[in-house]
Amino acid sequence: MTEPFDAVDVIRAKRDREELSGEQIDWVIDAYTRGVVAEEQMSALAMAIFLNGMGRAEIARWTDAMIRSGERMDFSALSRPTSDKHSTGGVGDKITLPLAPLVAVFGVAVPQLSGRGLGHTGGTLDKLEAIPGWRAALSNEEVLAQLEDVGAVICAAGSGLAPADKKLYALRDTTSTVESIPLIASSIMSKKIAEGTGSLVLDVKVGSGAFMKDLDRARQLAETMVALGTDAGVRTVALLTDMSTPLGLTVGNALEVRESVEVLAGGGPSDVVELTVALAREMLAGAGRDDVDPEAALKDGRAMDVWRRMIAAQDGDPDAPLPVAEHTEDVVAEADGVLTGLDAYDVGVASWRLGAGRARKEDPVQAVAGIEIHAKPGERVRAGQKLLTLHTATPERFTRAKEALAGAVTIEPDGAAEDRSIVLDKVTA
Repeated sequence: MTEPFDAVDVIRAKRDREELSGEQIDWVIDAYTRGVVAEEQMSALAMAIFLNGMGRAEIARWTDAMIRSGERMDFSALSRPTSDKHSTGGVGDKITLPLAPLVAVFGVAVPQLSGRGLGHTGGTLDKLEAIPGWRAALSNEEVLAQLEDVGAVICAAGSGLAPADKKLYALRDTTSTVESIPLIASSIMSKKIAEGTGSLVLDVKVGSGAFMKDLDRARQLAETMVALGTDAGVRTVALLTDMSTPLGLTVGNALEVRESVEVLAGGGPSDVVELTVALAREMLAGAGRDDVDPEAALKDGRAMDVWRRMIAAQDGDPDAPLPVAEHTEDVVAEADGVLTGLDAYDVGVASWRLGAGRARKEDPVQAVAGIEIHAKPGERVRAGQKLLTLHTATPERFTRAKEALAGAVTIEPDGAAEDRSIVLDKVTA
């Protein structure tokens, strides 16, 4: 067949800061998915977009073309409304684990199609695979049945959803075009819109451990994604949340599952509880249930009941002991004073080096690797006091992990940590 456009012309147009037509965008996404547009050509186009940006109409059309590259899920047959959450990724971000069962308590179905970790941020599926027997891969029929029966599912996205995004995602990673707001926004929203949820809450992280290091860039990303969701008929809001310090007191797969279960049991660190409840309120409001108090369902065991049923439905054993690392090593305070900083990025890299994360998609991860945090910013510490405990199955990893932590800890003799709320702002349509 004769192609209606030439990749070189599309690349040149964006290189020269022109707006791509809807037809050009439809063609280039389809042709790339079919293999007609070569990897080096899409690399050039991605860099042109990175450098020159895209307008709202272009981003919306690009997102729609990626959705149309594959199948769409349909939850209209369910007896309950659907609501979903997406986080842009952070360190210690285990919020999906307690959040999905918490929202499901109130008759709202949560189809949480999640991913794996890459680099210093952890992946939800990697965390749950620390539970003996639990499986990530479900058929569409299994997803629908579990949503109807249990109300919540956390599983891998099927290969049929936005296949253009899967190709482009891998390419962006190897061509230094990951941080482009049009490409991030269209990547996230093509999958979430194709997933078919009725409402969506975005948790856009800000700070050293996040993709977006400063508030203005994070707000721009949030506004772009909220607009894309709204234009596609999905009720979408975004919370900008702090990721300058790791969330909670654990980083790493089995460690974060254990902490999530503590939250579901009515305990757990205050920042994890605060963010879980804040996101639950937004998800419930999006599904028309702003008449309920999700916090109560953490305290009285209802969310834990749904968690146990959700894990068991995917062949996991909610009562099985979680794996524990054979090797641990402590990092201690070097002076008396107030802990004023614990850098999320450095802690994330150290956890990754201990074996909790992967450098390439195909790398294995250790369920037991990670970091326990014994003091958070604002607390007074003594010289020699334990600040962090490093966990791994391979002790030769300790040296490089500790190198990553060289500048992570800030202790000031009479310092005071900045008092920041975990939720920094809210973005609506």
